[in-house]
Amino acid sequence: MVADMSYSTVSNVIDSWEAVRRTDNYEQEVGTKLFVKFFALEPEAKAIFGFRDNQSDEQLIKSRRFLKHASYFIQMIDKALGMLGPDIELLTEILLELGQKHVNYGVKPEYFPSMGRSLIHAIQATLGDDSFDAEIKDSWVEVYGALSYDMIRAQKL
Repeated sequence: MVADMSYSTVSNVIDSWEAVRRTDNYEQEVGTKLFVKFFALEPEAKAIFGFRDNQSDEQLIKSRRFLKHASYFIQMIDKALGMLGPDIELLTEILLELGQKHVNYGVKPEYFPSMGRSLIHAIQATLGDDSFDAEIKDSWVEVYGALSYDMIRAQKL
């Protein structure tokens, strides 16, 4: 699935990600926006990450563990995006393995669309509407869909 993306789609994502990376402390900033949004969409998922259902956004943002996980997740996105070109077969293998691990963590396949919406929200909030137009958003939707497809497929094996 990942190998079927067009050059312009991948280029749009890589270029916009490079703009995100120029943001101060981008891993923590984008990761925090992403997980605050994700937990708003999927509050029961907090337990998978070791947080209480009743923890507020303010409490989460003050948690070192939350900030560390948010940054780590963005580092993983960064690595995956860096593999979109020359290492596409390896990326697919890694995503399949990661999908299997996520089964053990209790991640449900139905969380992936919410995570995608959260990722796109975080990137758009970071770049602003002028830099994150409909074409860029469509590219991110396609790339995230392809990446998450392999992880979801692994969960069903």
